[in-house]
Amino acid sequence: MPNGYNGKILHVDLTTSTITVEEPPDVFYRTYLGGKGIGTYYLLKEVPPGADPLGPENVLAVSLSVLTGAPISGQSRVVINAKSPVTKGMGDSEAGGFWPAQAKAAGFDAFIIRGKAEKPVYLWVHDGKAELRDASHLWGKVTGEVEKTIRQELDDTKVEVLQIGPAGEKQVSYACVINMANRANGRTGMGAVMGSKNLKAIAVRGKGSPDIADREALKKLARWGKDHLKESVVYGYHLDGTAGDVPYMQADGGLPTHNFDSGVFDGYEAISGQVMTQTILKERDTCFACIVRCKRVVEITEGPYQVDPLYGGPEYETVATLGSCCNVDDLAAISKGNELCNMYGLDTISTGVMIAWAMDCFEHGLITTEDTGGLELTWGNAEAMVKLTELIGKREGFGEFLADGMTKAAKKLGPEAEALAVACKGNPLPAHMPRVKRLLGLHYAVNAAGADHMTVEHDPSYTELSDRISELGLLNPQPIGVMNAEKVRFTAYTQWLYHSLDCAGVCMFVWGPSYQLYGPGQLVEMIRAVTGWDFSLWELIKVGERSANMMQAFNAREGFTSADDRLPDKLLQPLKGGPTDGLRYTIEEFESSRSTYYALCGWDTEGHPTRAKLEELGLSWLVE
Repeated sequence: MPNGYNGKILHVDLTTSTITVEEPPDVFYRTYLGGKGIGTYYLLKEVPPGADPLGPENVLAVSLSVLTGAPISGQSRVVINAKSPVTKGMGDSEAGGFWPAQAKAAGFDAFIIRGKAEKPVYLWVHDGKAELRDASHLWGKVTGEVEKTIRQELDDTKVEVLQIGPAGEKQVSYACVINMANRANGRTGMGAVMGSKNLKAIAVRGKGSPDIADREALKKLARWGKDHLKESVVYGYHLDGTAGDVPYMQADGGLPTHNFDSGVFDGYEAISGQVMTQTILKERDTCFACIVRCKRVVEITEGPYQVDPLYGGPEYETVATLGSCCNVDDLAAISKGNELCNMYGLDTISTGVMIAWAMDCFEHGLITTEDTGGLELTWGNAEAMVKLTELIGKREGFGEFLADGMTKAAKKLGPEAEALAVACKGNPLPAHMPRVKRLLGLHYAVNAAGADHMTVEHDPSYTELSDRISELGLLNPQPIGVMNAEKVRFTAYTQWLYHSLDCAGVCMFVWGPSYQLYGPGQLVEMIRAVTGWDFSLWELIKVGERSANMMQAFNAREGFTSADDRLPDKLLQPLKGGPTDGLRYTIEEFESSRSTYYALCGWDTEGHPTRAKLEELGLSWLVE
């Protein structure tokens, strides 16, 4: 068993209620490292082509990594993979908190879950043991109540609970998986898959910890992070959270407004992290062993939108999607929407963009109050935004129409509604404007899981030469607005790095190639310190490239082609107002950059990995 790992993977068949333990060889761990590398491996091995994402044949992989639980910032991460009900391809989602470290202490490196339970159950994992328990009494309850009840049942307040809310039970396509009642595996509908299996929660508790090869080297890295935190950009996230980026996005003309029609919002100041800090911030929360403390906890005790601090507080993505994207400038209402998403288990990005799209359709007369049950979905209507969030979570009223996602809802309304939709592979766009960050749009289109802002470095990081970017061999910075071959190379290289971060199981705010606290070379140092391997940056990048190709191969097997790697029509329309007024994509520049990307990655003209590329990455089993 290599240092850093438990050397055990838990397999759970919910149909037969059987639990088995696999002990993979050392080479398995070094090849895939953990996280999405392990998760994607099991999906390719075990999910049959054409499987129903909400059928028992789908596999839910919940994966930790080599670094999970180590005493250093940014390592307590969990990755969940399954075939996605949103994209119908590879589903992928990450989250932090205390659950990952506690799950590692409980004795396993991953949980591979297949089948469907006859009735609701939860998985109880503790000190190397696992059992399925009845969860019928928990079905229908919101996340905070379930967490409290499970801890009482198990008579241990330190039990950590990874769970779905009512949205996952009702299989809202973009339902998420929640831990600590406020940390979300948000994207691609992993909560809906979990709900389809009648699995309510995975509760974990452990007192163990994997061996670390060089504790002194790890302590030295931890001390370096503590000494340099205040010099780092991420210290701003400590002070004002990620929502502290709102004024900067506004200044750059990249704050999504009016369903991505504009990059500027008149009410931006009222929803900023700075105002949140000054008004409703109760405390700064953190993940296991992390000094950054970027997590917001807000509390509102008066007015129409009272908010329980148990459910945390809104991040940048949430204030932008539930806020500026819907033209809502009421921070209390946005915080209430965030609370409802965490209670019911909804991805805040998808929920906010779905509501903004519905408002756009309402403005164009494609939806009326007869459809909405009387809700006036006018721009800036905070009350309607909050109510509709709850209806989606309960899958009631007009929320039922929006619950199956943007692709299905838009298709029902027709071509005019489809032209207003903003999604790639059905996954709604995050709050980073691709018409402003040009190569981010390319990534949204070609990424196996659709639009995801956390799996590639953003364009502004390559406008000047930096020590960390140069570690990747990127030595020729480019202006932010161009989409040339060098920027495509930047996109591919940083995508492989970000995949490797998800395989290593580390936070992109703490570890990465630009603004983060630690750089890529230091991540290699940490992996060496934990494992004792003679590990290199080359090997780390290859882990990420292998992961990206496995995900793309999964989609190719499911019938995806270059036609699926496209931008939504709205991004071909010019932005309105502010410094980015008139910016848009052209089909010609996008298709040219996509062709360059395919060739650089070693893929064919349909975006499928070639046999030679898979063989080069040691994936001969996948070729066969």
